[in-house]
Amino acid sequence: MEKDKRVEEVMERRMNVIIGYLKAYSGKYSINALKKKILDSGYTQGELEQALESIGLSEQLTSTLIVKPEQKEDKTSKKETVKKSKIRPASQNEVFKEIENLAEKRLEEKAGQKNQPKNVLISLWMHKNKKKLTIGAILSVVASLLLLAVYKRPIISLAGFFVFFALFFLYGYFKRILKESSRITKIESIFPDFLQLMASNLRAGMTIDRSILMSSRPEFHPLDKEIMIVGKDIATGKTLENSLLDMTKRIKSNKIEKMVFIIISGIRAGGNLSVLLEETSRNMRKREFVEKRASSNVLMYVIFIFVAAAIGAPVLFSLSTLLVETLMNTISSMQGMDSLASTSSSIPFSFGEVNISLDFIKYFSIVFIIMTDVLASLILGLVGKGEERDGIKYIIPMVLISLVLFFALRYLLAGFVVNLMG
Repeated sequence: MEKDKRVEEVMERRMNVIIGYLKAYSGKYSINALKKKILDSGYTQGELEQALESIGLSEQLTSTLIVKPEQKEDKTSKKETVKKSKIRPASQNEVFKEIENLAEKRLEEKAGQKNQPKNVLISLWMHKNKKKLTIGAILSVVASLLLLAVYKRPIISLAGFFVFFALFFLYGYFKRILKESSRITKIESIFPDFLQLMASNLRAGMTIDRSILMSSRPEFHPLDKEIMIVGKDIATGKTLENSLLDMTKRIKSNKIEKMVFIIISGIRAGGNLSVLLEETSRNMRKREFVEKRASSNVLMYVIFIFVAAAIGAPVLFSLSTLLVETLMNTISSMQGMDSLASTSSSIPFSFGEVNISLDFIKYFSIVFIIMTDVLASLILGLVGKGEERDGIKYIIPMVLISLVLFFALRYLLAGFVVNLMG
């Protein structure tokens, strides 16, 4: 029942496209030319006749079929056609125009943005991200006030404001990248099923545009929207090759782009489209299986890198900084340096003045730990998934684990090292 309802919706949508096309161009081209273009787009003769009958052009079609191509159309019949077409709702007249001009509008918007001055682009960006700017500014002010209350130094507070403001937008940028990466990964996993379903529809006798539209299912989200756009493009006269290439530009997936190029080369070579789609789907499944197998083989390397960066580095830095602090405190607390100098001949080393502060050592360790975690996260993404951007999601967990472990070990081992040094 649900499938029949979906078929009816698709057929009604196809009928609206034909009617909108006829209404939009009936005054510019002959009925024969419109008929040829509609039939070449993949629509059936029955759908065309039904659309012509619904807008009152069926009689004009039969009369123009008898007239020679050089003979001009009667102006009175055109006027009657326009009058009859106005009886239909105006919303149907906008269906085809909206589909046809969608790409052109987007290109014009992009071209207009490129030609605009930089100050206009900056103002547009600020207006678009007004909410984010407000939230980031409020959080940055709160962070700067906390730093001012703790350190009592305006310079640190001002630096904290800009650093926190930059980190807030970096978080939004990385979040957008991760969301886009997740979308691409999901589409890549669904794409073989779409190809298999489209091949089945083609073997059942459907046209290309109808087989694509019937392959758009809710379980294919977010690929279903792209499938609908491809089906509409083909139904409105765009070639299959250009429609698929436009889809790859919207999806931005190298894997799908390569598969689409294979499909296009097979179509140009004259191969059977249904067989070609099945083979492509099967090859994508095999490739996905090989990638998962390779990912499992490098799992030990991933674990080793994670342990070394998130656990090993904080442990070593906490022990080394704590040991340096204890030695410096011990040396500075020594009294009676004169008596020590008198017996320095029997000691194989001498004590000098230390110019490095303890805060510098601690902050240097923290910065180095954060940098190590960031680089290790990118390496994890490259080794595990083949893309550095896939490792961005590991940055925050690794940094949190490392810093918590660093300060916890310093707190727990402080008394032990002091007792050890005597």
